[in-house]
Amino acid sequence: MIDNHILAPVFIHLFSAILQLVAWRKTVTQRFISVGGSFLGLMLAIRLFTKVYNNGILTMNASNWEAPFGIVFVADLLSVTLVLLTSIAGFAVSIFSSTGLNRQRMLYGYFPIFHFLLMGLNGAFLTGDIFNLYVWFEVIIISSFVLMTLGGRKAQLEGAVKYMAMNILASTFFLTGIGILYGITGTLNMADLSIKITQVQNQYLVGITACFFLIGFGIKSAVFPLYYWLPSSYHTPPSAVAATFGGLLTKVGIYAIIRIFSLIFVLDSFTQNLLMGMAIFTVITGALGALIKTNIRRLFSYLIVCHIGFMVGGIAMFTKVALMGTIFYLIHDIVVKTNMFLIAGVIRQLRGTMDMKSLGGIYAEYPKISLLIALVLFSLVGIPPLSGFWPKIYLFQEAFTQQQYAFAIALIIGSFVTMYVIAKMWSEVFWKDVPKDVEVENKFEPLPLIRKILLILPVGILAIVTLYIGLNAETIVQLVDKISDQLINTQPYVEAVLGKQN
Repeated sequence: MIDNHILAPVFIHLFSAILQLVAWRKTVTQRFISVGGSFLGLMLAIRLFTKVYNNGILTMNASNWEAPFGIVFVADLLSVTLVLLTSIAGFAVSIFSSTGLNRQRMLYGYFPIFHFLLMGLNGAFLTGDIFNLYVWFEVIIISSFVLMTLGGRKAQLEGAVKYMAMNILASTFFLTGIGILYGITGTLNMADLSIKITQVQNQYLVGITACFFLIGFGIKSAVFPLYYWLPSSYHTPPSAVAATFGGLLTKVGIYAIIRIFSLIFVLDSFTQNLLMGMAIFTVITGALGALIKTNIRRLFSYLIVCHIGFMVGGIAMFTKVALMGTIFYLIHDIVVKTNMFLIAGVIRQLRGTMDMKSLGGIYAEYPKISLLIALVLFSLVGIPPLSGFWPKIYLFQEAFTQQQYAFAIALIIGSFVTMYVIAKMWSEVFWKDVPKDVEVENKFEPLPLIRKILLILPVGILAIVTLYIGLNAETIVQLVDKISDQLINTQPYVEAVLGKQN
């Protein structure tokens, strides 16, 4: 079904960014536009999600050029679910940003660039053209690079150089793969590619092309051995920026792997074994990295890597149950990881540092805030019946069914390490007393009440979403069941874009 409202979540952030550029020096105006635009974007995302859930896959041909000749935008259940999650996370971060950033960074253009980033994310999820996907990736990379360097501190610049270098390398592999793909099929439309790729006689060349995409998306997803840039860069920008990065950026790479290897390339035994090996080592190395970190954001960065491995393993098995676990975990991870980095920002406001050795006493001083944070931490660990628990059931079930015992062991190790490091963090940051030789720099207490609310409210919003995902798991299971059906049976997607083929 053709629907021109597909791009509404993209255009709302484009218009928000343009309005903020007009109000360049008026940071208060920019804050209102950002929160208002993000809220409107959330409403539009909910509307789009509801239409797709009830009516099926929607499409839009740019400038009325019929597919496969023009650029097409496709809203299936996977893409609109990720647009909705992006809008929820973006709304929470925009509220936090309105008070969690200093005015100097706002004057550097934080808010317009933030909305350009959200625009790029939504565009990447909705496009049905593989070269257009590359264009949206570039919008994301440029926007995120600017956000990472805002303020110009040495640590930020060092992290930004590593981030940009690896993403340029990823884009090179991605673009090379696109070039080869176009050369052997003569099309860039993903639905059309799913048909024509099977007609290519030289399937060895198809396999090599798939490897280019796997390397490119593997770098963006931060999988082993391509993840080293992430822990070196995600701890350097402000917490609002890190929350957007931690919750959303690596998930674009996961989305791209799912989309490409469900719609275009067939996962043969070699590719599945390669993905599974990468998944196992990603989980183990991410877990080991988290064990030795005392800085909260560095710890969270390694947990991102560890849990990316959970999803890559589910993709490698590529059965309905495995995909259900992967998509469920993806939904959970976006919300929880965004919230974790916002929590790190709150802790910094409360104590002036994120080094666990210099922290303590937060529960005694702020018990209500601590209990709210505890709910998020329990969800991250996967304490039943919270959101992190349910997807692991599907992943464990399919790992044993497929006799992927190494992956099952990696899941157990990753889960126990996550529980250990989060328990250690809780003990160090909340339970213990502040070390006697540490002078507490409490930036939270002097703030006006409205600013305190704006710092805690986003954490509360995302905690409620996490709680909903966990306590209403049956609803999420129904959603991921439909998504996994669409990923395994791509015929409805192809027919929605190209029409029924004779």
